[in-house]
Amino acid sequence: MSIPTPHIEAKTGDFAKTVIMPGDPLRAKLIAEKFLDDPVLVTSVRGMLGYTGSYKGCRVSVMGSGMGMPSMGIYSYELFNFYGVDNIIRTGSAGSLQPELDLGDIIAAQGACTNSAYASQYGLNGAFAPIASYKLLRTLDDVCRECGADVHIGNILSSDTFYSADENADEKWRSMGVLAIEMETAALYMNAAFAKKNALAMFTVSDCIGTDKAMSAEERQNSFTQMITLALETAVRAGE
Repeated sequence: MSIPTPHIEAKTGDFAKTVIMPGDPLRAKLIAEKFLDDPVLVTSVRGMLGYTGSYKGCRVSVMGSGMGMPSMGIYSYELFNFYGVDNIIRTGSAGSLQPELDLGDIIAAQGACTNSAYASQYGLNGAFAPIASYKLLRTLDDVCRECGADVHIGNILSSDTFYSADENADEKWRSMGVLAIEMETAALYMNAAFAKKNALAMFTVSDCIGTDKAMSAEERQNSFTQMITLALETAVRAGE
């Protein structure tokens, strides 16, 4: 496939080697305008906004992924395979499963369980385990230690169903030590593995599953400053 692709209108060289990838394109716009120097809009097909600018002198891009693994699968595949992107850092929201996690806590996904059939395309004789890039996860851990940030690192669930018919599903995943539920990371990690690139997913806890604790939509869009800063600091080091 040549570029522009059916989903991204950017030209060769428009994206940096590292892309910060929230789900919401409006959050991508907010990150670009608030955190990047001289951000330039490089794609807006279907309202999925992508920008390239710089952070602390390092060229960085930010682009929305949309909701769900099919959407993440399309955008991350095209960025890895057609636009020369080496690192994608997902910055999203997640619902926590474990009682020690509260609203605003930050999680990094060491691995991503899933109920999706996304891995079936590879024809593997078994279950593929989607995991983060150790390079990016180690770099994030170093950044957190240096600045004193508290980040929970562990397993998460990438679910195809936001409204599940299985009323006991959450408790089953909780019993296996899964930290939180979101909807995109497993596809990102599989695409990175297939393309031999690097991926890491980070989340701010936006609701605590099984309780009435939840952020508003506006809070989700605007209150993830610490996570975004940690992701950008990781991006700078990944580009060194």
